[in-house]
Amino acid sequence: MTRDKFLTRTILLRTSEQVKLCHRVLDNLPLDSDHPLQVRFSEQQKIRTPDQNSLMWSGALSDISEQGWVEGKRYSAEVWHYQFKLWFLPEEFEDNLTKEGYRKWDISPNGDRVLIGSTTQLTTRGMSDYLEQIYAYGTQELGVKFREVKK
Repeated sequence: MTRDKFLTRTILLRTSEQVKLCHRVLDNLPLDSDHPLQVRFSEQQKIRTPDQNSLMWSGALSDISEQGWVEGKRYSAEVWHYQFKLWFLPEEFEDNLTKEGYRKWDISPNGDRVLIGSTTQLTTRGMSDYLEQIYAYGTQELGVKFREVKK
């Protein structure tokens, strides 16, 4: 007999009530030697901040789209955003860089590999790393002079 698929559950431990809830959940988990559940405790990962998103769009992507030339052509911030996701988003889930369940790629009905990864799935550290790569590319490959972005 196979059990129903177990849906992932997250409990943030802030109070003793949440610890009690965690005990109740643990006491009632299904045991299955063929398909055991994995219990994992870790620090809550903070997702990227609105300031980081703003820095990406009104800072890096804006400056690159205004100053960056590739073979005599400039590209929009949206095109650069897509290109940087292809190049710089992590290929798979990384504990401190992406949210649980992150995936960069999926397969379309006709078998094509499709980019589904998003910067919304990055943690604050993951977004910092991502932005550093964008700034490095803009500076080293395109000669972009980045302006200071005011909050």
